[in-house]
Amino acid sequence: MRWLVGWSSIAASFGTAGRVSVQDGGYGFDGPVTGGIADADHPHDPGDPAARDADRTVVPVGAQLLWGDPDPLWAVGDWRPDEIRTAAADPADPFTRLAVLGCCGATDAELRRALLAARGGALRHLTQWSGSYTAVVQTGRRITVVGDLAGARPVFYTPWAGGTAYATAALPLADLIEAQLDIGHLAALLACPDSPEALGDGTPYAGVRRIPPGHALILREGSREITGYEPVASLAVASPESDPERAVEGVREALVDAVRARLTAPRHAPDTLPHDPGPVPGMGPADRRAARGAPAPVPGVGADLSGGSASGTLALLAAGLPGAPGTILNRSGERLLAVTFNDLATPQGREAELERARAIAADPRLHHVVVAAAEEALPYADLDGPLTDEPGPSLVFAARERRRLAAGSADHFVGHGARQVLDAHPARLADLLMDRRRRHLLRPVAALARSAPGESLLVPFSVYSAARRLARTPYRTGMEAAAARLREGAVRAEPAGPVDASLAALTWSRPGPAAGWLTGEALAEVSIRLAAAAGRPPLSLRPGEVRARSALTRHAADHRVFEQAVEVRSQRLHAPFLDNQVVRAARALPESLRVQPGARAAILRSVLSSAGVRELPPGWGAPAHTPNETATRLGLRAALTSLLALFTAPLLADAGLVEARVVQQALLDAAEGRPVPLDGLAELVSMELWLGRLLARRGTCWTGTSTPRRRAVPTGIPHRRPALS
Repeated sequence: MRWLVGWSSIAASFGTAGRVSVQDGGYGFDGPVTGGIADADHPHDPGDPAARDADRTVVPVGAQLLWGDPDPLWAVGDWRPDEIRTAAADPADPFTRLAVLGCCGATDAELRRALLAARGGALRHLTQWSGSYTAVVQTGRRITVVGDLAGARPVFYTPWAGGTAYATAALPLADLIEAQLDIGHLAALLACPDSPEALGDGTPYAGVRRIPPGHALILREGSREITGYEPVASLAVASPESDPERAVEGVREALVDAVRARLTAPRHAPDTLPHDPGPVPGMGPADRRAARGAPAPVPGVGADLSGGSASGTLALLAAGLPGAPGTILNRSGERLLAVTFNDLATPQGREAELERARAIAADPRLHHVVVAAAEEALPYADLDGPLTDEPGPSLVFAARERRRLAAGSADHFVGHGARQVLDAHPARLADLLMDRRRRHLLRPVAALARSAPGESLLVPFSVYSAARRLARTPYRTGMEAAAARLREGAVRAEPAGPVDASLAALTWSRPGPAAGWLTGEALAEVSIRLAAAAGRPPLSLRPGEVRARSALTRHAADHRVFEQAVEVRSQRLHAPFLDNQVVRAARALPESLRVQPGARAAILRSVLSSAGVRELPPGWGAPAHTPNETATRLGLRAALTSLLALFTAPLLADAGLVEARVVQQALLDAAEGRPVPLDGLAELVSMELWLGRLLARRGTCWTGTSTPRRRAVPTGIPHRRPALS
């Protein structure tokens, strides 16, 4: 895991040089105290023996210092040299500087111009470059940390020792303050994962906060301010619709620039594993590979190629655009490695996608690799993995995805986020009704009717009624109704088809798939959060816009957990659809275009056409396959014994969120094929796994502290919380 961490305080001497240069006069030593953030747990009194401990410092483990006093900044983890860039406005002014961490397509001159603009308060310039990155600006004693629009690169902060510590990961800050778990936040993650109103700005760690997407954290000698850098219309009345052709052209340019930024970055050869010594008595090829460890990714650029429109677009763009992608070992001239996963355990239903992937891979600029696996790669097959910063449902599928990514390249494109960025959330139908654009509802409603042949006559009326009801429901009324639903326990969700899913999404807030297994106390606590949020209206009063941004934020958070859970050494995953410029360009698409069936495929066809790709296989752009329920149930059956053992005495039950017997019965029902929300089970299992890994960890993110070890959740999970008053 890679992250950056910094510190701002009213004391100018806190930082890489300790407090001050202390001369020998009662302390028993002289010279400056070197290290990191000052450990100010003890009073600085020369007559107090604890003063020596107060002068000690804490430093991130494995940190690389980017700049020092008075407000130091570190980069932690296996950052590549080109992923850390710094710029200064004037060599004579050492305290006006900029650090950009990640993949950024800006030139050095553009960095300096943005630094000058940020010095005057214009922060949006720091977010307009192609790529995915985090920007930190220092102008005197003012520190500005800019988050992204989607939430894939969040920024966290916490008060500490008279100032504020910030980082791009929550766990280091939780270690720093020895934070306890925020059980209410965990309950909200399970009960209403798509509702930021319930989550707020919290994290799983009490005292560690997150800045919202599209905002920046500004620190002035320790004082905090959170400000938005993106203009947002707060009125219910829509602005005039943009020209569809110009909006699609903007998406095309942004996506091409995002891919080009990765191609023009320097290539890195992964660390190679020891040479295979050849046959070993008693060991087959698979045993020898297991003994050596997982193979290193191939140098160069690669991409997923599932047969869907998002991954296919990125693969063809990366293969066709000019850049410096490098070559595949021993295959001179082949520019891009395209990886397709073939599930041999459940091959039914994906034949058309695999055939499209083979047709796309016939391009001579691609080298196609098919990763085939059977029962060993089912969901829940291997539940061992690294500790991620936060819990996420991808933990139960991490081993399956890691198997595919291990066959990829050092820089690997994934199509995550395309649906959330380009497609229309069902709630946008209510926005069209608010704008009196009823005729644009005809095609999407007709497409839903065709998906339910037995109820085709009732679907248009049901969808129109739900959209009209949402358009006429104020935000406060909608949130209060959602809170009441949680209090009453009316959260049992059954598997639904496209029509039922669309009808359920036409609301201000809805319970998640795991809410039906939570205890009444947990649901009541989340309902209190929703009721409190009802009095704080969002930046926009248009339900479609609000729900679409919430869905994107949720997906970006899940993608961040996915990156950490499936991490392969020396590999970088790139999701261009979550870049600032792509998200910003997609938001300019008119709603009447978004809601039309096949809009995403048409937009991506236009993107490929600009790159010279005009011939695509038949069926390209068809709706992607739904999550393979058959594979999930097979994985549940195979891992049923271990899952039942996991929930014999679960940590979630100790926290008062679930009852063990209820979850065990749900696992048995799912394994036997009964209708249960499989997504909800994945969230429960993932959170239980994450809690177990968090409490079992032995290390910490900090060193040099005066205490034996700074570590999050030092006392474990309380077995029972006091009842709500």
